[in-house]
Formats: sequence, structure tokens, C-alpha cells
Amino acid sequence: MTSRDRLLKVLNREIPDCVPVAPDFSNMIPAKLTGKPFWQLYLYNDPPIWEAFIDCSKYFDIDSVMDGFFPLVLPEEEGPDDGWEPYIVFESSERIVTQNSRVENGKREWKPVVSVYYVADSPTRNISPEKIGLPPVPKIFKPVEGIKPVDKSPAGLKKVMTHMGEQGLVGVWLAQSLALPNDVAIYNYYDHPEKHDQWAHERVEAVEKRFERLMKMDIRPDFFCVGGSGTLIFQTVEIFRQLAFPAVKRAIELATEVGIPTHLHSCGPETALVEIMAEETNLTVIDPLEILPMGDCNLADLKARLGDKVVLKGNLHTTEVMLRGSVADVIAASKKAIDDGATGGGFILSTGDQCGRETPFENLHAMVETARNYGRY
Repeated sequence: MTSRDRLLKVLNREIPDCVPVAPDFSNMIPAKLTGKPFWQLYLYNDPPIWEAFIDCSKYFDIDSVMDGFFPLVLPEEEGPDDGWEPYIVFESSERIVTQNSRVENGKREWKPVVSVYYVADSPTRNISPEKIGLPPVPKIFKPVEGIKPVDKSPAGLKKVMTHMGEQGLVGVWLAQSLALPNDVAIYNYYDHPEKHDQWAHERVEAVEKRFERLMKMDIRPDFFCVGGSGTLIFQTVEIFRQLAFPAVKRAIELATEVGIPTHLHSCGPETALVEIMAEETNLTVIDPLEILPMGDCNLADLKARLGDKVVLKGNLHTTEVMLRGSVADVIAASKKAIDDGATGGGFILSTGDQCGRETPFENLHAMVETARNYGRY
């Protein structure tokens, strides 16, 4: 059975040949595997991170669930060219800092934030230049040259899905479970209570419009993404229900009507979110079900209470087990997760959020082998 077939079996609530295994290594492991400075992927698209992810999936032979890494932009969603372009405002052997600028009415202006691209870490975006010791308006700068163009259109999606082949499934974004992603959004929420209903309604409208456009494409994604990292970190359950849940629920309804699975990723505390999605929607699969201290999930408990309503995907600890643990530790944790979650199907063996850069490759191989051998039904 191919990885693609195995995953489709699970998402359809059928029993595959073995438990699928999809560790979360969407960024650092794929970038490291290329052997290039990380800024080559994140800044110069050489290769783009989603291509590196697929190559990494094939290298470790996982059952790949590509959760929205390809940034599909439909023609109707493309904004006008506003003239903003990235410039390098700082450069060293450890990092490259860029800031967007444009010339308007003969005068150069600068965005108030910068992006930091590291030699061996994922980038940090949208931070104040003063926080890293740079002036708000740079004195020395140069244009970024050599960025490889990326086709983000439906034709680009087709290329990505072709590159994935039988290694797994490719998803695109339809909704976001995170409405308040940062401190600015939180202040804005409390400063404007009169706009809450409007914001929720606008999110539902945006989902319906995007869904309609997606259904007109010549190619369909394997699943829709409806999650958001840290859904219950920057917003309470009540705020989630108020602002984001109506759009997420509508997205799942629309996807269910046309038979396309839905996937919700939300690192951090997630038990309440699993309960809401399992009891009140037809969500297909949810991850990463992180355990303490990163999250609050108990896989065995969730399986017993909700495993017949939603596919569970998780949940090996990414630091204590995957990064610092031995091969024996990984095997033991993988077996426990399979014991806790696999009975009757509806389970994908995975990790908590984002395996670190220095995760031993032998640990990833051990996790895959355990699923293939121990995870037999």
C-alpha cells in the first residue's frame, strides 16, 4: 500500500495495512537536509521550503500530510503591485535582515518591520528593527537579488501535487482557526467590541468566496486546512467560538458536501478544541495533540471519548523524545502512542509541533519503522 493510499484509508475511517506515520518536520529538518544555509530556502526559494519538505518526506519515507505549506494564491486574490520590494539592511555570516521599501512621489519610504533570515534556523518576520539594534530607516541597504520565482497559482499546485506523487497528500488553506495571532490583534479585539460580529461574518464570507474559487480549479487539493498554530494560546475558547469558529465550521460544512477531508493543526493546549471539533463539526483529522508541558492532551483519553468522531494525529514529545531521546525511547513512545490511539483505526502516528533541527535522523527512522512493523492491525 502506498503512503497516499494508506492515508486515504484512514481519513475514510477504514483500516490500512499499518498505522500511517507523519512526524511534524515541516521546516527545520527539510532545510537541514538540503545542506544549504536556511536563508536560501526562506528568502531565495532555492528550493522553496515546501519542495524541500516533499523531498524530506521521501527521504524518510513517511506518510506525508502536507498541511498548507504551499501558499496557493488564486488569480482573484492577487492584489495590485504596490511597489514594495525587499532590501538587505544587515548581513553577516549568521543572518540576513531585510526590510521592504518603495519610492512614492519621489520619496523613499520604509516598512516599520524587518524579517531576519538565519543560517540555520527558521526566519523571524515582522519585528521592529530597534529590537535587533537596527535603525527604523536604514543608512545602508541593497536590493535582494537572485530570488527564484515561485508559481503560487493552481498550475503551481498541480506541480506540487505531482512532485508529492504517492508519498502523501497535499492540502491548501480554506479557513483559519486563529483570529488573534499576536498582541496587536488582542489589543484591537478589546478596543473594538462593536466590530466582533462584523469580523466573524467577514471571515465566513471569505471562506465561502475562497471555496467557490477553489472548486473552479482544474485540480482539487487532497484536503483543506482549517487550523492555526496556537489557536488557544493568543485567544480563549470563548474568543475562538466568537471570531473563528463560525468560519471554520462553515469551511468544514462546505468541504464535507463535496467529499474533501479537512485538517486542523493547532499546537499548544488543544483538548478543548478537539472536543469542540469532534462534537460540533465533521472535521476529518486534528493534530498534534501535544502533551504537557507544551500542550494538555492525553491521547488515550481523547481516543476513548472522541476517537470514533475524528481522526487523531499525534503525539510524541518533540524535545524529550525526538530530540533528546534515544532510539529505544522513540520506539517505546511510538508503541505507546499506537497502543493509545490506533485501535479500530482513525489514527496517524505523529509528533508534537515541529521536530527541532538537531533531531537525530536515526530517531525519525525508528519512528517510521515502528509504525510499519508494530503498527499492524
